[in-house]
Parts: sequence; C-alpha cells; structure tokens
Amino acid sequence: MRSVLSIDGGGIRGIIPALVLDYLERESGRPISDLFDLVVGTSSGGIIALGLAQADADQRPKFSANDLAAFFEKSGRTIFEKTLWRNIRSAGGVLDELYSARPLEVVLRKYFSNTQLGETLGSTMVTAYDIEDRRTLFLKSWHPDHETVRCRDAARATSAAPTYFEPALIDVHGGQRALIDGGVFVNSPVVSAYAEALKLYPNEPLMVLSLGTGELVRPIPFETAKDWGQAGWVMPLLDCMFDGATKAANHQMRMFLGELYIRLQVTLDEANDDMDDASDANISNLKRIADRLIDENQDTLQRVLSLTS
Repeated sequence: MRSVLSIDGGGIRGIIPALVLDYLERESGRPISDLFDLVVGTSSGGIIALGLAQADADQRPKFSANDLAAFFEKSGRTIFEKTLWRNIRSAGGVLDELYSARPLEVVLRKYFSNTQLGETLGSTMVTAYDIEDRRTLFLKSWHPDHETVRCRDAARATSAAPTYFEPALIDVHGGQRALIDGGVFVNSPVVSAYAEALKLYPNEPLMVLSLGTGELVRPIPFETAKDWGQAGWVMPLLDCMFDGATKAANHQMRMFLGELYIRLQVTLDEANDDMDDASDANISNLKRIADRLIDENQDTLQRVLSLTS
C-alpha cells in the first residue's frame, strides 16, 4: 500500500500539523520521508513538506518534524513582524501587503539554502497560482521542468498569501513566473495529492492522511457583514475561501477512499485563528491544541502508523 500525506495551509498555525508529524516520527522511530511515499502541502503546509524532504550529506533527512515546528515557533515573530509605518502605509493591508517578504525570504534561505526540488527526498509537491498566466501550478520534485527550482523559491511561492506578502517572482524552467499562495484555490491540497498519487502509483492501494491547521470557529455576523464593501470583505473572504474549499475537499475524499482516508483536524477554540498571530501566548495555545489533537486521536494515529509500516 502506498501512503500519501497532505498538509493544509494556515500561516503560523502550521505548528499544529508539524507537531502531529513529530509525534508520528517519535512513535515510529522513522522520518516522515520514510513513512509516506508522497508528501503534498500548501502555504505553511508546503514549507513543512519541503522542509521534511531536505537531505543531508548522507541522503538522510536534514530536518525532523520537530525542527519544522520550531521553524514556526522561533521564526514566526520575525516573519510576521508588525511595524507602525507599514500598517499606516498599507492601510491595514488594503493598499499594500501587510508584511515585507524580506524576513520570510531570509528565513527560507537559512533552511533551504540553494537546494533544488530535484535533490529532495521522496516525492514532494507544493501548490501555487500563476497570476500572469492565470493558471494553477503544482511544483513537483520529480517533474523535469521543476527539478531545478530552488526549494526556497517554491516555499516562498506557495506561502505568498494575498494581502500578507507580495507575489513571488521565481524562475521555473528558464522563465520567470509570478506566483501566489496555492491556498487561493486549494488550501487543503488533499484531492490534488490523491489525483497525483493515482498517476504515480497506478493500480496500487492508497492510504491518504490529511492534516489540518485548525478549524475556524469565529462567526461572521450578518449585521456586521451586510454593509461591507470590497475593503471590509478582503480578509474575511480569504478565510471563507480557505475554510470552504478545505471542507469540500474533506467531503470529497471521504467519498473517494472511505476508511483509507484519514483526516486530523481540531477546532481553534483556545487560540486565535489569525494566520499571522505569532505572539508567545498564541504559539503556546496552538501547541496546547496540537497536544489535545494528538491525545484525542491516539487510536487513529496508531492506525496511521500501522498502515505506513
């Protein structure tokens, strides 16, 4: 049986799936690249997927899932640094991006250096959207046109969430592509991961594990939303798009695979669901939620391990 891992986007909330994967690595004594044949991610999930596929000099994983959890905890405040001047200039993200992409690019360079997609462990895919060609782009480690794409560029592209960061201009097969976060069309890339696995492993049974970054619980009151114009709807609309697409994908996968589809998600009732809240308090809350998710799903996690052994 082939095993597929799909990781949702969610900004700083990526620490939740990273800690779930840390549990799987500790329990099995094996790296994620050994447990899963195909790993697919969007946005922060894409950063995790790429990070776990980095190889050291001995062709073993350079980073553990715990290292990727530390990525969000230690680098989150730097990446989502709020400055008064930028907030004024951007009018709270309406006239310009909320954050400079420079700190994110510095952190990604530190983790990924000049490693190319074709040099990674296993099969890895991240999602992006080309705003000039107006088409989706799935950056694949095994695709001849994508082998020379730098991992840090792929990570930058898949995490270029509109209103948060400017689009990423990266080189793909000798041409410049203007890319944004794949979450605009597939925040949960699980259906795309399944479709890709069908092509990579025809006629083989598949098990798919999909990891969420926390389910939104804050309501949008009608009385508040009914008078919103374009500016008022910008951020809530992104949340609705991400949340709705994720739930639709989850429903579709249950119909496709039944019991061989496993979804792990948790409600964000004890933490801020903003993708950019990297405060110490919220990081602690997100870690506590991840612990709860793991504790409440011990049987499911053990089943995952039995299916990937």
